[in-house]
Amino acid sequence: MKSYRKELTFRLPSRRGYVNITPYCEEALRESGIKEGFLLCNAMHITASVFINDDESGLHRDFERWLEKLAPEKPYSQYDHNGYEDNADAHLKRSVMGREVVVAVTDGKLDFGTWEQIFYGEFDGLRNKRVLIKIIGE
Repeated sequence: MKSYRKELTFRLPSRRGYVNITPYCEEALRESGIKEGFLLCNAMHITASVFINDDESGLHRDFERWLEKLAPEKPYSQYDHNGYEDNADAHLKRSVMGREVVVAVTDGKLDFGTWEQIFYGEFDGLRNKRVLIKIIGE
């Protein structure tokens, strides 16, 4: 069994946003040479997320509105966590959207369902954040 590890770094120009990272994962899979196994992709920061969904701009706007209703950014004073930082809402949004995804690798390709893509979700941007790709298989 082989394993392959790669880190990606993202710096979004806004506090919140979404990036389709499927091409990065596919590139890592090609680099790994693994044909059968699993790809794990996870955010390495507690205010960012990795998740699978459809790459549709209306859906991304829906995520933003829905998450902002669940955990509004302001007023900052509504959160006990906020003191040194003002990102309690980002921690909560990450909890809802998830930390990682695992995708089967079959015949050297990510074995997705219809419309599935991998996304990086940023909830406290404007700084560098890391994403880990780990591929295990043969």
